[in-house]
Amino acid sequence: MSDTAAQVMAALSTVIEPELHRDIVSLNMVRDLTINGKTAAFTIVLTTPACPLKNVFQERCHAAVVGKVPGIERIDIKWDAQVPTDRKMGGNLDVPIRSIIAVGSGKGGVGKSTVSTNLAAALAEAGARVGLIDADILNPNLPMMTGVGYGRPRIKDDKMIPIEAYGIKVMSTGFLIDPSKPMIMRGPMLHSAIRQFFTDVDWGDLDYMIVDLPPGTGDAPLSLAQSFPLTGAIIVTQPQDVAVSDALRCAAMFDQLRVPILGIVENMAGEFFGSGGGERLAKERGVPFLGRIPLDAEVRKGGDFGRPTVIHAPETPAGRAFAEMAQNAAARISVVMLQASDVIPLTVIE
Repeated sequence: MSDTAAQVMAALSTVIEPELHRDIVSLNMVRDLTINGKTAAFTIVLTTPACPLKNVFQERCHAAVVGKVPGIERIDIKWDAQVPTDRKMGGNLDVPIRSIIAVGSGKGGVGKSTVSTNLAAALAEAGARVGLIDADILNPNLPMMTGVGYGRPRIKDDKMIPIEAYGIKVMSTGFLIDPSKPMIMRGPMLHSAIRQFFTDVDWGDLDYMIVDLPPGTGDAPLSLAQSFPLTGAIIVTQPQDVAVSDALRCAAMFDQLRVPILGIVENMAGEFFGSGGGERLAKERGVPFLGRIPLDAEVRKGGDFGRPTVIHAPETPAGRAFAEMAQNAAARISVVMLQASDVIPLTVIE
């Protein structure tokens, strides 16, 4: 490395990653530095494609280098992203998935599946490889909400091929049953079905697996947490006190299962249900508040017609709120994974 390149790296080591509070050089986020005349060119490898901080990095790197390193008058940054791997992966999970995120709620009807679908769609839109499991085995809704209907997955090499929509790989019992007939299962059967969605499906490489849980604190979240290494859980609530009290029990369940709570999402906020309950719960629990989604008829229509708001109406208040929620969730996931691995970043799945 030339003297100028060494000086540029030293200057970049003063740039702090806002979420992890470590410099971008020690985090191995700066790659492929070259000096071309008066220009320092390098790549910054973000911990998530959904990172909202590119402008922050651009400004801080420019301030650290230009005018500070002799002879360097410009910087040229290329962007890449590499989701870190949760160190708990492996063992009983023989599939290349970097992180598993459970989305839960204390009660039904709070829009948990809507949040799951828009979270997955926003991450995929940002360039991440995303899977979405409908773990509400008895009442599957994701086939409708993702717009893929109730077709049957193909079988290849004794594995089911997930059905794709909006860049998301989706699997649901809704693809396997007659949608007009009820699903009747006892606990052990639910446990087996959830395991099969991981072991009997050809997911390929995934950055994020989003698992849409049924409401409450029953068999599904227990089976998931006992069978697979969850990176964390996102809890969805409505603003009113009765929903928040149920969400509090959901949070307590994940605490008992030793699953980190990534944050709280307040859905359907507005004049009808009020607002602020989810944020109060986040403060009470000492966890991040990931976002407030306004009550909007277009969100309901998007679910009914399989058109996620974050994709089909991104400029609406709800669309912007879903996008911000997804960015906050992705940042929080990166922090949790890197902290759990002693901040050794960007592990690559071979």
